[in-house]
Amino acid sequence: MLLLKQKVINEGIVLGQGVLKVDSFLNHQMDPVLMREVGREFSRRFAGEGITKVLTIESSGIAPGIMTALELNVPLIFARKQKSLTLTEDIYVEKVYSFTKKESNEITVSKKFIAPGERVLIVDDFLANGEAAFGLARIVEQAGASVVGIGIVIEKSFQPGNRLLQEAGYRLESLVRIASLEDGVISFVEADGEVLPE
Repeated sequence: MLLLKQKVINEGIVLGQGVLKVDSFLNHQMDPVLMREVGREFSRRFAGEGITKVLTIESSGIAPGIMTALELNVPLIFARKQKSLTLTEDIYVEKVYSFTKKESNEITVSKKFIAPGERVLIVDDFLANGEAAFGLARIVEQAGASVVGIGIVIEKSFQPGNRLLQEAGYRLESLVRIASLEDGVISFVEADGEVLPE
């Protein structure tokens, strides 16, 4: 996805220790045109899969998730990280560890929003170790529903998430794959596996 790749090149900031800051267009300030294109691309890649729901995690997954759901004409569900006074029972709960924030969170989804037999697409902003994606997948499976696939906006391919999710049998589609952030330089994995510097 050229538009997204250009945004990463022009606005991404390498903070070191495997952290890429993209808060100017993805997870603090958001570029709505880019998010629309992200939604269209996920919709194209997962066309014909009979998706009934899109599932993401608050808060950075909501923008790409809602645009994907809009393109697929299905509801978006987001797993909550914060406790809600109105969401206390009949919920699915999973624990996930955030690589960026270095903390564990319990994520929750109301049982009324995922029915057995549904076909769910998981969408998230980043993939590092796969913790969030696995947590969301476990919620879908607890509900007796199927994970159709996992759509990731930016994958850090130098971390094990991609390998772990594929080994577990999940279909993974990442729009941009980062090969390395070493020495402050963003290198990309191209479709054929070749690594190209910024």
